[in-house]
Amino acid sequence: MRNSILPPAAVAWFTRPSSVWWGFAVVHLYFLAWMMSFVIHGTTFSDTEQYRQWALAGFNPADMEGSISPWVYPVLAQIPIFLANVAGPGVYLLMWMLIITALNAGAMLYLTRGPRRRTGIAPAWWWLVFLIFMGYLGFARVEGITAPIVLVALLFAARRPLVATVLLSIATWIKVWPAAVIAPIVIVSRKRVKIIATGVLVSAVVMLGTYLAGGGNHLFDFLTNQGERGMQLEATFSTPWVWLSVFHLGGSKIADNLAINSTEVYGPGASAAAFLMQPLFLLAAAVAALLLVWALHQGAEREELFLEGALMMTTAFIVFNKVGSPQFIIWLAPVVIAGLTHDWARWKVPAALLMAIAITTFVIYPLFYTPLIHANPVMAAVLSTRNVLLVVLLYWSVRRTVELARRPRPVSGALTAAAN
Repeated sequence: MRNSILPPAAVAWFTRPSSVWWGFAVVHLYFLAWMMSFVIHGTTFSDTEQYRQWALAGFNPADMEGSISPWVYPVLAQIPIFLANVAGPGVYLLMWMLIITALNAGAMLYLTRGPRRRTGIAPAWWWLVFLIFMGYLGFARVEGITAPIVLVALLFAARRPLVATVLLSIATWIKVWPAAVIAPIVIVSRKRVKIIATGVLVSAVVMLGTYLAGGGNHLFDFLTNQGERGMQLEATFSTPWVWLSVFHLGGSKIADNLAINSTEVYGPGASAAAFLMQPLFLLAAAVAALLLVWALHQGAEREELFLEGALMMTTAFIVFNKVGSPQFIIWLAPVVIAGLTHDWARWKVPAALLMAIAITTFVIYPLFYTPLIHANPVMAAVLSTRNVLLVVLLYWSVRRTVELARRPRPVSGALTAAAN
């Protein structure tokens, strides 16, 4: 911490691995205490109520159709969702918090030990500050389960890409977004054939286990139970209709899609935009993959290219997504933390951008989500600012990928060393 305004003794304390655990305890105990205000009344917070209903009813029971929302996650999400009910529905939220806390602790331990004993400390503090703003989402959504798994996978990726692939494949069968990180590993690593085979093997085990457990008919319900989604309120491409709703133009409005418990925008062209978003999403992913292939053939540094590619692909998954839920911002944290661990100087810009995105998202949810739903112009401006920052982050990752291709650096080991 050069040129710090803190006294030298304070700087020395913050750079110790042990200090991170004090910060970890403070942040997690705060959220535990906050969630206990719900637990003591036997209630839940945010999406954990939906998870509790699923845990009580079982996986897509026919006799509950219409009374609860349909299952929308891949099958391995059942493990944490049902495990949190092991002590009964009254303390469901507490158990869910403890599961995420344990996963975060494991990821923090791996981040700040061994070869990252020094380089992982500052990124760990960045993560804790990020959690202050995003914890209300991270501790109440499935993203809180997958984020620490993806972080450990990213830290494994340089030296042990096959282990990273196993972790990422498992995370993808909990929620789909880690696939955005698998793609750059496949492109950049020389072990891509083994990586693909590992991913296929993990998926085969998951599918076989689901079939043997009697859930084969529901294996891909997460793809079919989404309903007829429109443009969700927080999605980047929904911004024009948010402002049309603010000014009451063209019959535009913000309203709930009760079938899937989602808030969407409606107005001239919104349905067409929702229809076009899927091919646009696939096109964006394809362009990002081609850019990585081009940069690799230009001689870009492999480990940095993998990290930049993971950021680019994950950000594209958010920017070109018609859903755009606020918890999606959590997807970006593991990539930025891994990037900061790899090279703080290179990654301080996306780290600052993502922290600003986290702060604006915190203002949106949980602080002022209700005014946003009612088309409050101030909150529309906050949401627009957040969406612009996401586009800027995507632009930064694309530009950095192009720079890596045009100014190749000496290979530092990492994915190349692991591939030999």
